Amino acid sequence: MKLNEHLQIIGNNVILVPYESKHVEKYHQWMQSEELQELTASEPLSLEQEYDMQQSWRNDEDKCTFLILDRQCYEQTKDEIEALVGDTNIFIQSNTEDDPALDRNVGEIEIMIAEPAARGKRYGWEATLLMLLYGVEHLHLRQYIAITKDTNVRAMKMFERMQFRETKRTPVFHEVSFGRPVVPDWTAWLRHEVGSYAIKHYPTEELHSE
Repeated sequence: MKLNEHLQIIGNNVILVPYESKHVEKYHQWMQSEELQELTASEPLSLEQEYDMQQSWRNDEDKCTFLILDRQCYEQTKDEIEALVGDTNIFIQSNTEDDPALDRNVGEIEIMIAEPAARGKRYGWEATLLMLLYGVEHLHLRQYIAITKDTNVRAMKMFERMQFRETKRTPVFHEVSFGRPVVPDWTAWLRHEVGSYAIKHYPTEELHSE
């Protein structure tokens, strides 16, 4: 998404950065994992296809993508590739079937911690909260949905702790859907949970090449 291509979000333990071509090879390595393919309902792509996908996501006004950095690792190494641990996305949708152009304020939130060593450290929790808050304050979303595999107990428990409510189960796809309206009390809770954070300029490679 063009809106976030020059932004980074700095939290306490993670940094969210735009998905750029320099990140593609590591992302491609992640997505060779059958476990991640299953959890994300993804098909394996060639490296060339992965580069095409990165460009598509960068230009797609319906998809906001950030990659997740381990902040401590990045501050020690200054190496984004080494510090990469996962990604988080928002797919922007319409909540009206009559004329989708009338109302585009629904976001489907996704989170993936791809590095096994980074799991269980609450990086996914913090990155998701930052992304949800960004969606409310900068994408003006008014409702969220989340869809996860019914075997992904960790994700289901996380969304429940974030005050999402289960709305549907789709046994044929082994999926569970959750929903969460954006209301002032919940937005205040997000800000409290996130604590201090900063949104700063991100000097992207695309900017340098212009």
